[in-house]
Amino acid sequence: MLQQTQVSRVLEKFEPFLARFPDLRALASADESDVLAQWSGLGYYRRARFLHRAARTIVEEFSGEIPADAGSLRSIPGIGRYTAGAIASIVFEKPEPIVDGNVTRVLLRLHAREGAADEPGVVKWCWGTASELVKAARSPATLNESLMELGAVVCTPKGPRCTECPLKTLCAAFRDSRQDSIPRPKQAIARSIIHAASVVVEDHQGRVLVEQRPVEGLWASMWQAPTIELAGKSAKPLTRIELARAVGIEEHTSLERIGAFSYATTHRDLRVVVWRLKEHDDRSLRGVVDARARSVGSCRFLKRAEVARLGISNLQRRILLGESGGDGTASTEPSKRRPAPIS
Repeated sequence: MLQQTQVSRVLEKFEPFLARFPDLRALASADESDVLAQWSGLGYYRRARFLHRAARTIVEEFSGEIPADAGSLRSIPGIGRYTAGAIASIVFEKPEPIVDGNVTRVLLRLHAREGAADEPGVVKWCWGTASELVKAARSPATLNESLMELGAVVCTPKGPRCTECPLKTLCAAFRDSRQDSIPRPKQAIARSIIHAASVVVEDHQGRVLVEQRPVEGLWASMWQAPTIELAGKSAKPLTRIELARAVGIEEHTSLERIGAFSYATTHRDLRVVVWRLKEHDDRSLRGVVDARARSVGSCRFLKRAEVARLGISNLQRRILLGESGGDGTASTEPSKRRPAPIS
């Protein structure tokens, strides 16, 4: 939960998640949709899916006991070299290395080694060096935790507290006054742009229409308002007429634009426009439902309290529930203040 997520947000979810899934068997026996619902609001839902698959694998292949050796750990879905090393060394005191951004920075500065942290040669060297260190340590857990903590608190990316560092007499970068230039910055990752248009469709009982996303890709299997996404360099925002046609609305004039905002994921920038179906009867509602059912396969009308218990992204929480997502973006809820338009 803490991977790339603020502690304050994790604290809101951690105890309820454990209450719902108190052990591996409870998690393994749950439906993925239930796991995603409990995770909802934390983002990076691939973590929840891997956690669920990992629990099932441990129950089915390891009799419900987490294995102690790194090789077996890496056979579990979602557990790579870093996580396997962390569990094996910190929990079971196995001489397995851990290399994260903090450890990489410490090692590169200690040896005044050039390169960016994501270069293959640098990565290989860091893992090899960390392996040598942990094999020589009396306590693998203490060594690995110390290296990570040193990088997080003292040997920081900017303004490292070198005079307070217990390894300053061993640090070649400090000796040569090169600590601020090591490691070299990573190359920026190219970001893709997605134009998204969502339609809030509310029936006469105050329920909203939601549909389920595909089982693969961004926000896989999660729920949303009827949404059309266009990606690629040539993609442009949908016009009102194009959107009406795409979601099965006969009269495009019944679509009212209620807001727009930008939303960033790890590798994508979404330009979101939110619409509302303002004039409708049972026939027009049925047309939307039929069109979306043919397109996405699963859609239904639910009360907003029921929607809040589904697995939905923070983006869709803004659209369907009027929540800000924790970053101050204005709500698109029609009854509340409208969001600032995209510049």
